Amino acid sequence: MLKPPPSNQSKLEMVTLEQLVPKDHLVRKIDQAIDFEFIRDEVAHLYCHNNGRPAIDPVRLFKMMLLGYIFGIKSERQLVKEVEVNMAYRWFLRMTITEKVIDASTLSQNRLRRFNGTDVFERIFTHIIFQAIEKGVVGGKHWFTDSTHLKANANKNKATNERREIKASAYLEMLNADIDVARLRVGKKPFEVKEDAEPKLKNTKVSRTDAESGFMTRNNKPQGFFYLDHRTVDGKCGIILDTFVTPGNVNDSQPYIRRLDATAKRLGFKPKQVGLDAGYFTAPVAESLERREIAGVFGYRRPPRTKNSYKKSKFNYDVNTDTYRCPQGETLIFRTISRDGYRSYSTYASTCLNCLARSNCTKSQTGAKVITRHLYADAIDRANTRRLSEQGKVFYKRRAETVERSFADAKQHHNHRYTRFRGVTKVQIQCFLAA
Repeated sequence: MLKPPPSNQSKLEMVTLEQLVPKDHLVRKIDQAIDFEFIRDEVAHLYCHNNGRPAIDPVRLFKMMLLGYIFGIKSERQLVKEVEVNMAYRWFLRMTITEKVIDASTLSQNRLRRFNGTDVFERIFTHIIFQAIEKGVVGGKHWFTDSTHLKANANKNKATNERREIKASAYLEMLNADIDVARLRVGKKPFEVKEDAEPKLKNTKVSRTDAESGFMTRNNKPQGFFYLDHRTVDGKCGIILDTFVTPGNVNDSQPYIRRLDATAKRLGFKPKQVGLDAGYFTAPVAESLERREIAGVFGYRRPPRTKNSYKKSKFNYDVNTDTYRCPQGETLIFRTISRDGYRSYSTYASTCLNCLARSNCTKSQTGAKVITRHLYADAIDRANTRRLSEQGKVFYKRRAETVERSFADAKQHHNHRYTRFRGVTKVQIQCFLAA
């Protein structure tokens, strides 16, 4: 016999919030693993201690913001609505069943006014890393770094072209010093530094909505205004050690060494080995890692294309004589060192003019074959040898299980495909909370 179901909406029951949250719920695991009480001391200097209205508990504020990232809730207004009805969220925030949830504007205004422009979010992020270190889930010896793009809150069609200064390489100072030493060693004068030289400018597409984002054009990547989250992950359990935001048009290698040094200093570690994709495989990065006694394992970087059939790999370099030998047996001798840090080697024009293989070797109008070798080429060669070794191949595969998985989880579960805010500083806050 079919009976109508009873109406239980107004039924009075004696129940505790503890009973309503499943024992295996994610918030219980997080609450057991991480002690958030330190947040109150971290932000105490941002509050007035002797007057004003009673403040919302900062621990609850931050835990509420974290809930939005943990469960991929896109907006603070939606987050407030979820906390109103979700008993697990209330349990995590130490709220009662009937307690009124704070207004969304209270949450956003604290973030915008009280915490904006401070390093509070970074200090909280770092403090949680130290808790992970104390629990033994951070090894500190093997690090993996990569970047992922976050779609900026900006239409790629709403932009202007501006003449902006070309930023100098992050490794320019180191390279210039080494160029001067190398030129003196071969009996050449160092290059003169032009102090009053005008900065080089280039046309740059700038968003009218979010001017701090960068227009990204990469192979196999979407085109538009993006930010990049440069993330470093520990190899033991995949704990995120660093996250750093740049506009989408910044090359991955530029901020890398600076962030590596900052992370090592902040956490008190010295990594032995780092895994990086091909975007980081530049001569300055390879050299900088060797000077820090860190073994860099890079992804394969395809050499630039040339019109010549004879590639640079066909020319053998002799370390003892500092010369190259072409496939026909002729010698290319050292000539000079350029401002870009390349050693130049060439033949005599008369040598190549009558060579039968000249059409496959060079299109030079002078007739001489020229090959360049970077000052840091030895570091690149050693990195390539390391990449091709069995240990290097095994280590590089760990990237997919660490930093690539970290990004995949962030995008799939924590809404890390899009920026919630505008401006580098605010997007950096988003990345700290997501991490």
